Amino acid sequence: MILINLLPHREERRKQRKRAFFVGLGVSAGVGLLLAGIWYGVLQQMTQAQQARNNFLRDEITKLEGQIKDIATLRADIESLKARQGAVEDLQVNRNLPVHLLDELVRLTPEGIYLNGIKQTDGTVQVNGVAQTNERVSEFLRNAQVNSPWLDRMELVEIKAVNLPPAAGTREVRRLFEFALRVTLKQPGSAASAPAGAASGAAPGGKSA
Repeated sequence: MILINLLPHREERRKQRKRAFFVGLGVSAGVGLLLAGIWYGVLQQMTQAQQARNNFLRDEITKLEGQIKDIATLRADIESLKARQGAVEDLQVNRNLPVHLLDELVRLTPEGIYLNGIKQTDGTVQVNGVAQTNERVSEFLRNAQVNSPWLDRMELVEIKAVNLPPAAGTREVRRLFEFALRVTLKQPGSAASAPAGAASGAAPGGKSA
């Protein structure tokens, strides 16, 4: 017996291929969505990890900035304390400076010179006096330049000859020289560091008033 298929087999195969195509397309779409979901999850984990690292770094940077501010404050306090210490040391030295100044002037004044005025303005002192000769004033200047650990520089401001009236019972007119000197004092640090032996010397022969 011969069976003859009278159904439209071509149309049926076309439908089967279409169903298979759509099934494959659906499976591909599902696999793609699954892979995209997995990749999105991985990206989310990586992003969260990076954000955690960024937050940690931000917190550490904030801590370091606070420590840097504390260090800067400590440095400022240290500098302020150093400045105060220096001011106290300078005051301690300056308190004894007039004593050293008078001692130096007495020590350096040669015979034949009499001091009658001393005036200090900041780090400068003006000394007025009377000398028997010009050479005595020159000797005074040389002594101050070479032998003084407290006097930095001594300059002659003026010198002039004056005639004094005769003393009682005499007719002799005395001729003297009035002078004014400007003395620059050494800084307290340099004066304090001067050798102790430099302040010692021969006993002065002059007088100061």
